[in-house]
Amino acid sequence: MTIFKEKLDEEYLTVAETKAILEDLEMERAADEDREMRYELKRAIEHVNRFAVLDPEESLEFVEELQELEKVDTPTAYKIANLRPLDRDELRAVFAQERYTLSGDELDEILNIVKRYA
Repeated sequence: MTIFKEKLDEEYLTVAETKAILEDLEMERAADEDREMRYELKRAIEHVNRFAVLDPEESLEFVEELQELEKVDTPTAYKIANLRPLDRDELRAVFAQERYTLSGDELDEILNIVKRYA
């Protein structure tokens, strides 16, 4: 017998949004002396503290600007916003699973947006 968990909802988040959520959770746990933070939660907090550069509002603005481009869908926009690729090779890796390839001009257009938020 296999037990499956049903996916009830799915939401994309930037690292900055995740940091804000985890900060609230960390403060809640710190206020209650009986509740310890699990190892996974501590590691997640360390990760977002290291990689969250923008504030949540800026990161959402970044995602919206990426979504305005023709070849960038929502999941890819969040991926780009979280990874902030610095060159064409890194950006191509983000699009590696897609069924299309981007021209040099399209890659440069995305990279120009990334550079404004880097």
